[in-house]
Amino acid sequence: MSYRKILIFSAVAGMIFTMSGFMPKEESGFKNLKVLPKNISKENLGRVMDEFKVALGVRCSFCHAPSKTDPKKMDFASDENKHKDVARNMMRMTARINKKYFHKDLKAGDLPQVTCMTCHNGKKEPARPGGS
Repeated sequence: MSYRKILIFSAVAGMIFTMSGFMPKEESGFKNLKVLPKNISKENLGRVMDEFKVALGVRCSFCHAPSKTDPKKMDFASDENKHKDVARNMMRMTARINKKYFHKDLKAGDLPQVTCMTCHNGKKEPARPGGS
């Protein structure tokens, strides 16, 4: 290949690489996201799931169903496990509470917002008022 062809190829490849940074971001490829953003990154989704595990003291299988083809793996897109829908409803509830009570003139960190840990405190079921 001649020096000129290499130079042109490199320039075109560089332009394509640079332009790709301005292209709209594709969806993450995760299936069946109903509350979390469709374009959530793998890292952020992992953080959210880790927060659930810590706040409820559970493993992935608490909300996710096993794969039908390989029961040792999880089918993260499946809605067969009822706890997944409960988690979605709880996410909606905490978002409503935080929007209503923790949005006015607050800077990040001023007041703690409601999270799963607020009520669950590391347990599957939140404590009932009066300790029972």
